[in-house]
Amino acid sequence: MSAPEPRPDIGFAFAREQFQQMVEDTLALARELGASDAGVEVSEGVGLSVSVRKGELENVERNRDKSLGVSVYLGQRRGNASTSDFSAGAVRRTVQAAFDIARFTAEDPAAGLPEAADLASAAEAARDLDLFHPWAIDAEQAAALAQRCEQAAFATSKQIGNSEGAGVSAQQSHFWAGNSRGFRGGYASSRHYLSVSPIAGRGRHMQRDSWYSSMRDAAELAAPEAVGRYAAERALARLHPRRVPTAEVPVLFESSVAAGLLGSLVGAVSGGALYRKASFLLDSLGQPVLPSHVDVQEDPHARKGKGSAPFDDEGVRTRARRVVDGGVLQGYFLSSYSARKLGMKTTGNAGGAQNLWLTSRRTTAADTLPAMIKRLHRGLFVTELMGQGVNGVTGDYSRGAAGYWVEGGEIAFPVAEITIAGNLKQMFQDIAWVGADVYNSGSRSIGSVLIERMKLAGD
Repeated sequence: MSAPEPRPDIGFAFAREQFQQMVEDTLALARELGASDAGVEVSEGVGLSVSVRKGELENVERNRDKSLGVSVYLGQRRGNASTSDFSAGAVRRTVQAAFDIARFTAEDPAAGLPEAADLASAAEAARDLDLFHPWAIDAEQAAALAQRCEQAAFATSKQIGNSEGAGVSAQQSHFWAGNSRGFRGGYASSRHYLSVSPIAGRGRHMQRDSWYSSMRDAAELAAPEAVGRYAAERALARLHPRRVPTAEVPVLFESSVAAGLLGSLVGAVSGGALYRKASFLLDSLGQPVLPSHVDVQEDPHARKGKGSAPFDDEGVRTRARRVVDGGVLQGYFLSSYSARKLGMKTTGNAGGAQNLWLTSRRTTAADTLPAMIKRLHRGLFVTELMGQGVNGVTGDYSRGAAGYWVEGGEIAFPVAEITIAGNLKQMFQDIAWVGADVYNSGSRSIGSVLIERMKLAGD
């Protein structure tokens, strides 16, 4: 089934047919100038964002963006240019600018469009992944939802006396792309969001936490009252934190922060880091990078998936695959360019990974978060990470953290102002268990992750 076509009556200023014609006209201009190859993408995005604080409206923002980008190739020299002006004269000048940049750019043996055989066919490009669910909401309705969310947080406890605010965002976009090797494709998508950040306590004893719900279909967002209550409960649980002594202990990453570990794995086995030799997992294909009980699956075709796409940013067809099988790395994340730099084939990942799931063959439905805390027994349960202390070249990992100290399989008290450290290469091998409490963070889904031992710097 083909994806539904965007229509002006649901918020867009341009119809798909207009974008299709613009792509054809732009490619024709590139050919007239003498380009050996060219690629074009035309896009439009529109949205509404509303925020409230302590029941009062703070901000109402409406965004409408449009862009035409063109890449022109003269053999293995490439030039790029873009414009937000869709007039014929502006488009012609943009193509000319890309052409002139290509003329004066050094040749790059890896430059060029994807091979025609790798490009998505018309049928593949038109695959409907159910990504477009426009939300007919106005500013007044959005503010009311945000107020309900924040009010639920305040109603949870008298100790919730302040808030950094609540917000609602409704976003939708569509695009059409094509190149001189025959690819044509595009689709519309949406992403909607509800969040709140309550503050518990008073004075020097205040603690903040937050929660959100994000979906392509607004009908699937969590109830604002549920989001508000849960955010408040998280803030309350952090009151009166303590410091803990420096030690080496097991660490349990809450599923929402464990998604960052999966992101670090992806970054280390992505083409840009690999061909620059700036990864701690160089030459790891076919090697164990995770324990033998852990798998990583990629599925670009999951319906309503936040990372779903029938083709990547270059028009290359996407495919489901097992990236890690029994701990062994089966594939990198490569665009056409990075694949050529490495002497390999594209994996359809120009633009990044698409819908990843990290799972363990040990995990059962009984491995809930409480069960994972019991499995931790004595150590640190991390619910928030701060700072950017991850070295992608060496794998060295050092992050500020907050969470809870666990004794005898039970949460004993909240902790703050600590640092956890290790090396990602060893941390990955030390994954002892993965919980069934799966959390989706964008294109990554993962349960809580128990790592056998890390350094904890406290008092």
